Amino acid sequence: MIETSNESTSVGPWRFAGRKRAGVSRTRARLWVSLGGLAVLVLAAIAVPTLFGSESVRYDSIRLAPSPAHPFGTDSGGRDLFVQSLAGLRISLLVAGFSAVVSTVLGSLVGAVAGGVGGWPDRLLMRLVDTINSVPHLLLGIVIVALYRGSLVAVILSIALTHWTTVARIVRSEVLSLRQRPYIDAAIAGGSSRSRVLLRHLLPAIVPQAALSAVLLVPHAVWHETALSFLGLGLPPHLASIGNILGDGREAVLLGAWWIVLFPSVLLVATTLAVSGLAATWRDRVLPRRRSELAL
Repeated sequence: MIETSNESTSVGPWRFAGRKRAGVSRTRARLWVSLGGLAVLVLAAIAVPTLFGSESVRYDSIRLAPSPAHPFGTDSGGRDLFVQSLAGLRISLLVAGFSAVVSTVLGSLVGAVAGGVGGWPDRLLMRLVDTINSVPHLLLGIVIVALYRGSLVAVILSIALTHWTTVARIVRSEVLSLRQRPYIDAAIAGGSSRSRVLLRHLLPAIVPQAALSAVLLVPHAVWHETALSFLGLGLPPHLASIGNILGDGREAVLLGAWWIVLFPSVLLVATTLAVSGLAATWRDRVLPRRRSELAL
């Protein structure tokens, strides 16, 4: 019995080390797969539409099935769906990127002020956050976009103004945690004002959380923009976004043109998985203790 116990004790650390190495290997593999996939998609979305340009309507090539000449087939306007899908992905990523940045900046400012100042400003801002969260994001976005139909700026603002609340809560909780640190007490005891402590010590400390929140918001913003454009309330019809392509493909599916919906959807899902995998790796390696709160 003693020999068995010693054997299990000696094997235990090696087994733990093996599991740890396996976990690190899986994390690295996820990082490189996500990074490589996202790089390929972004480069293709930039290069392919730039090289081939936007095609005009061709009535002799309407809804052609996938072939070597047209890998994704053609859409209801006779345009090459491969080029159109990548052009739509470029527009969708551009809108999502701007929306994520605006949303993160707004949420970070609100969360930093609420957590750093406290008192009635904190209560007022948190009630504002609760009010916005009580309304479905898509419904509120539709109301904003309907006021300025077909405006690219309106679409960006509709996404940003409905998604900053989660960032605000994350930043506020981080600021409240930082306020308990000894160096914050030392700065206050040294005569630093509340605004100086907020700008000099608290805001720089929340940059990693804010940056990670921006990355995690990108796939969510892509789907939000796609939903608005699919409903005919997002980007103008002449802009080849993923939502517009899927909206045009609703009737085409009934005519047997399944590829008009399938291939843009695959690009959309692949982009979402790549960004989510990259953000998850960053979250697990840099900010493991914020894992549950940053799952947007």
